Amino acid sequence: MALSVPVAESTRQFTAQPRKLLINGKWVEALDGETFESFDPGTGEVLAHVAHGKAADVDLAVKAARAALDGPWGRLTPSERGRILHRIGDLIAENTDELAELESLDNGKAKTVAAGADVPLAADLFWYMAGWATKLRGSTVTPSLPYIPGGEFLAYTLKEPVGVCGQIVPWNFPLLMACWKVGPALTCGNTSVLKPAEQTPLTALRLGELCLEAGLPDGVLNIITGFGDAGARLAEHPDVDKVAFTGSTEVGKLIAQAAGRTNLKKVTLELGGKSPNIVLDDADVEAAIAGAAAGIFFNQGEVCTAGSRLFIHEDLFDEVVDGVTKAADNIKVGHGLQPDTEMGPLVSTEQFERVTNYLKIGADEGAQTRTGGSAIDGPGYFVRPTVLVDATADHRVIQEEIFGPVVAALPFADVDDLAAKANDTVYGLAAGVWTRDISKAHKLAARVKAGTIYVNSYHLYDAALPFGGYKQSGWGREMGEEVLEAYTQTKQVIVAL
Repeated sequence: MALSVPVAESTRQFTAQPRKLLINGKWVEALDGETFESFDPGTGEVLAHVAHGKAADVDLAVKAARAALDGPWGRLTPSERGRILHRIGDLIAENTDELAELESLDNGKAKTVAAGADVPLAADLFWYMAGWATKLRGSTVTPSLPYIPGGEFLAYTLKEPVGVCGQIVPWNFPLLMACWKVGPALTCGNTSVLKPAEQTPLTALRLGELCLEAGLPDGVLNIITGFGDAGARLAEHPDVDKVAFTGSTEVGKLIAQAAGRTNLKKVTLELGGKSPNIVLDDADVEAAIAGAAAGIFFNQGEVCTAGSRLFIHEDLFDEVVDGVTKAADNIKVGHGLQPDTEMGPLVSTEQFERVTNYLKIGADEGAQTRTGGSAIDGPGYFVRPTVLVDATADHRVIQEEIFGPVVAALPFADVDDLAAKANDTVYGLAAGVWTRDISKAHKLAARVKAGTIYVNSYHLYDAALPFGGYKQSGWGREMGEEVLEAYTQTKQVIVAL
């Protein structure tokens, strides 16, 4: 691993050793012995060699997860589960620096961002979910059965685990998304077969080590690194009871179809977005500029909630566009391990080609570039922070998810017309509203069809808040109390007295 910046010895050792699959509490090679390369997107160089799990490996992992569900894990008390989950959170926090370094090397994001946001949020997710382990309870009901005169009955409900969960996570927040999936599944007493993205497998594997160190029984968490064929096997596997996926809407539809072909397993999907960030005419302009820039350039724009459509009242349009353009020009772009880096590279050559292709599409459609609009020469997958104007509602850069540091600014004059424009997308994941008038904020929040509405803020996430989208942004919710419904099933019991 050739880097121009130093890395900790623990990181060097972790990447130097071939990484294996986690199946039934053991680190094992793929059945056919194959591996694949994980790259440092900041240099384009090979970072690590990782086991290439395939369908046969998934089958072994599912078998181990089923045995653990029916064995020691299923016999633990909720309190015992909660203590293990809390310990996992502790270990994540204790290893913040190493996890942040691995995340930066594998994904490209700034280590300072990973250490300040990704890792603390991952630890907090486990701490929050640990508290729910002892609070999953049903209810008692007094039945009214008029067709059985004089009958006396006791009825109650039970919350039980769904079973074996196949969990497929993306490459933009590899550790955090793995925790969003695994934490609630284990809280509810399920077992998991986790498939991290092939571009970013390393922190998921390190999470597996920490889970074992915390005392998680063998087979409760299994990790299969690999490509789409492994994910497809999880989605269609007849002994998987639920599949949870975060990624593109296109792949999400394939996941849902595969799940329905076999055992009609439960499905939750957290998918794409094309979120509107709206600046009203009475907004605090400086705050709105900073929020608009953060809304799109945070994490290289590789965020499903990115505020990629920037709607600005015509009275403020030039001022806000100028401000966001200056903010983009001042972003320090560099390798994620450089201490002054604010924005790193895109995650892979494929994503680099996708984003740069959209820049060409935008230019061909007539959008004008205020800043950016091109790649940065040199090693690594770097793209300049980009601000576009003069795009229209039918342009692809307005309608399609780019998933990169590219924002298109559009003026508006009328709030009623604006609400329709904001909703003119197949997605409904998030939106931002910038205004000094709280009444306007609440009214507009009610009209925008999205799962999260940020008011005078952007990119805020908390383990206690449910996260998910409307329309083609997905099914179900992550985090908060609401996610527990996705990982439990309700049984009713009626007893004649």
